[in-house]
Amino acid sequence: MKHLHAYMVTPINGRYTNNKKIGEKELILNTTIENHKFINRKGIIKETPINNSILKTGDEVIVHHNTFRRFYNVRGQAKDSSNYFDNNNFFVYIDQIFLYKRNNKWLTPPGYCFVKPIKNNDLLSEAKEKPLTGVLKYLGSDLKSFNLNNEDIVGFTPNSEYEFLIDGERLYRIPINSISIKYERAGTEVEYNPSWL
Repeated sequence: MKHLHAYMVTPINGRYTNNKKIGEKELILNTTIENHKFINRKGIIKETPINNSILKTGDEVIVHHNTFRRFYNVRGQAKDSSNYFDNNNFFVYIDQIFLYKRNNKWLTPPGYCFVKPIKNNDLLSEAKEKPLTGVLKYLGSDLKSFNLNNEDIVGFTPNSEYEFLIDGERLYRIPINSISIKYERAGTEVEYNPSWL
């Protein structure tokens, strides 16, 4: 079944990421459905919309955290998100898809980029990472038209970053209109990826 505007997506390895394997043991990290940090964001596109589509069937995608979520309504009944269709299938609009993987390479839909934080080397600051600054990790052609490339160091506006964990790296999703400056490399920048990841 095809939707006029939305992609049909199914989650990879279930709707939640509540467990972590440590050696031979499995650790349960969360037992509730409310916490958005334990909702799976990875899915596979099963069907593309009838209208034009930049994504293809079989692309792996990173979606909004509420896509596969269940929640309790005011009567205490568990409900599925408004994206739910049936049998582990969800209709997802393009503005709810933040990354897609094709040919083993992550790509961004128009309008967003992903930035990796930089370690703060200011000795007078307690902050672990340099504020509002990062290394461009994933970007689309809309930013490349501004002469920006992977590994460029950029600044972004306050409160524009949204944290993701992609392939073991902590990244920030930034709207491209929130990228405010391109910095020249000093050669002392170190990407910041905490050990707990």
